[in-house]
Amino acid sequence: MSKLTLNRLLVTGVAMVGMLSSASSLAQAGGAPIVCPGYKASPTKVPGQRVGKKVGEAYELYSADQTNEALAILLDIDTDGFDQAYVDKFIGGLYASTDTAKALKYMKRAVDAKELNDGEQANAMRTLADLYMMEKEWGNAVNAYKALLTYTCKEDPDVYLRLGQAYYSDGKLAQIIEPADKAINAYKQAGKPNKNAYQLKIASYYERKMYKETVEVGEELVRIFPDNPQFWVQLGQFYFLVEDYKKALAIFDVSYGAGFLDKPNNIKILAQLYATNEMPYKAATVLEKHIKSGMLKADAALLSSVGNSYLQAREYKKAAEYFGKAADMETNYDYYRRQGTLLLAAEDYKGALSALEKALQGGEKIGSIHMAMMEAYFYQGKFKDAYEHVNLAMKDKDVARSARSWKPYIEEKAKNRKIKL
Repeated sequence: MSKLTLNRLLVTGVAMVGMLSSASSLAQAGGAPIVCPGYKASPTKVPGQRVGKKVGEAYELYSADQTNEALAILLDIDTDGFDQAYVDKFIGGLYASTDTAKALKYMKRAVDAKELNDGEQANAMRTLADLYMMEKEWGNAVNAYKALLTYTCKEDPDVYLRLGQAYYSDGKLAQIIEPADKAINAYKQAGKPNKNAYQLKIASYYERKMYKETVEVGEELVRIFPDNPQFWVQLGQFYFLVEDYKKALAIFDVSYGAGFLDKPNNIKILAQLYATNEMPYKAATVLEKHIKSGMLKADAALLSSVGNSYLQAREYKKAAEYFGKAADMETNYDYYRRQGTLLLAAEDYKGALSALEKALQGGEKIGSIHMAMMEAYFYQGKFKDAYEHVNLAMKDKDVARSARSWKPYIEEKAKNRKIKL
């Protein structure tokens, strides 16, 4: 099973961030930007007249898709305090889509100044953390998201989720669980459960080989997102991993009935689970169905697997058919031997002899093959041919004892029918 792929959730529209007024920042944040106990909003600041005019010109150019011209105006501004932080934030937003290293430089300077209005500061801190993620500076991203949570005192599920993703990217697997759980709870309270938070927990547990916990989260995912095929298949694979084959089969069987198993490997797992749970006929027929449909590639190994399942189901004729197909595909003499012995069991003696003749060419298990050929001739009443093969079988120490016990029996039958051996 391959490792889980975790989607990176990044800020969109960051280029617009520099122009947001304090009021619009509050609206985007869904209320007060800070909810810490005892928090009192600071007086709203606005850019000075000179800076405000230049910022307005830059925004008009940006709106006309002239980002470079807008940057030229902003980079030429030399001021301090709130005005400089405001301009730096705007510059960082414009660079975000083209040069994240420069975007980081200016956004960090804006954040570090601590001059912005509360909503703008929170917005800039979040953008800074996202930029660290884009630059794969995982440790800095972790610190930035934690600083944002401390600054706002908000139970923001998106921020917790991104913090968990930063931990994952940094290889800090154990640290993922706390922010992931907080994200899960916050999303639940908002009535909008988020699958990515659960997948983060699964990644943490799975990669640390904590499979019991992995299964528990997988079960919760299926309960919350019952219409998602991926989560059903994933849970079945987790049960398979912990060798709970009955539950694995139950999940895969339901998934198969619902049409969720649309990949060849999942069909093979289903067949394996049928076989493991002593349902060999189902194992054989599900493989056979998808070989015929073209979903499964019919190589010798797969064909022999179908043959083995039919053998376990005591469907000897069908088992022989598939061992024969496997043998023809790669000229496998042992498969011919197995085909022959199965046709013998199915009382198709002529078919058995044809397969066994081919098996002899392999030069292995010769005694066993002669014994099978002896039986095929014997049950057709061809005692002279049977006698020839029992004598050949007696030369093989592995089957000599059995052959010796058959020899007088053949002689007696031939004598009774007045056949000279």
